Formats: sequence, structure tokens, C-alpha cells
Amino acid sequence: MKHVLMAVSGPSGVGKGTIVKTLVKRRADVVESVSCTTRAPRQGETHGKEYFFLTKDEFLTRLSQDDFLEYDEHFGNYYGTPKSFVEETLKEKSVILEIDVVGALRVKEKFPETVLVMIVPPSVEELKSRLQGRGSETAEEIENRLSRLSYELSQQDKYDYVIVNDDLEKAIQDVESVLDGTYRK
Repeated sequence: MKHVLMAVSGPSGVGKGTIVKTLVKRRADVVESVSCTTRAPRQGETHGKEYFFLTKDEFLTRLSQDDFLEYDEHFGNYYGTPKSFVEETLKEKSVILEIDVVGALRVKEKFPETVLVMIVPPSVEELKSRLQGRGSETAEEIENRLSRLSYELSQQDKYDYVIVNDDLEKAIQDVESVLDGTYRK
């Protein structure tokens, strides 16, 4: 079986992280990509597990060597998907990127065989309820996340698959069937 590079995107709170982590746990032939960052490790984070922690110079050198499928800068720190890690891992396993819409579309440009999957909520109201239910963001942060919703959803037509997460287990099975090449729209 050919290994797949899959980019999974969707609005905050839609469940994409849960879906990806569940698939990685269930399947020995699937890994989640590890990104590079120039930010300092947080307590409990391990180099090579949560991120590859690089100095700014190391990051910029790798950038000049075209070793990122995509990258971005947030709050003075760089983040990027290392092409060398993905290509090496694809020899043995499928790789899933949990990534925003902009990053996913950049990956698709550089690596056209990438399978793009967008996870969407059953409704805006349900998404807002999920975000509030997490209890991890302020009302302002929730509104900020929801303000990006219309842009993210407007990009659906650029994705290979759009999966509605109204039933978590079904959404996981749907993404898994996309990985296996058996999903029927």
C-alpha cells in the first residue's frame, strides 16, 4: 500500500486534533507530523516529539535549503513543516498534518499528491457551544476563533474531502477511510 500525506484542517473546536490523535493511536502505519519551531520548549515538551526546537539561525538555514513544505511566523517565532522529515517518514508510514487552511494549501502546492481533508462542524451554533464547553478560552478568544470561520469554510472547494463532525466516531472512520482510499462522498 502506498503511504499517504494527509493535511487535516478545520476551525478551532471542530475536533480535528481528537480525530488525528485517535487515528495515530489506532494505527501503527500512521504518524502525526512533527513541526519545527524557534520558540522555546514549554515544560514537559520534548525535542522531536511535540516539535523540533531550532534556533532562528537553524530555521532560516533550513528555509534557505527549501526544507519546509510550509512555514509561517507567529509572535516572533517561526513554525514549519519539515520536508525532509515528511519525505523520510512516508517511506514507512502515512503522515498526517494537523494544519491551518493556509498551510495546507501551501503544502499541496509543494507536494501535489497531498490529500486535503477539511473537518467542518454541523453548524456554527454547535461549534460555538463546543468552544465554550472546552472552558479553555475567554469569550473574546472564542469570538476571535469564530471570526476566522467564514474564511476557513470558504476554502472547502479547494479540499479533496469535507467531513462533517456531527458524530466523532463516524468522522474518525470517515477520515480513516480517506487514508485507505475507500471513502465514498
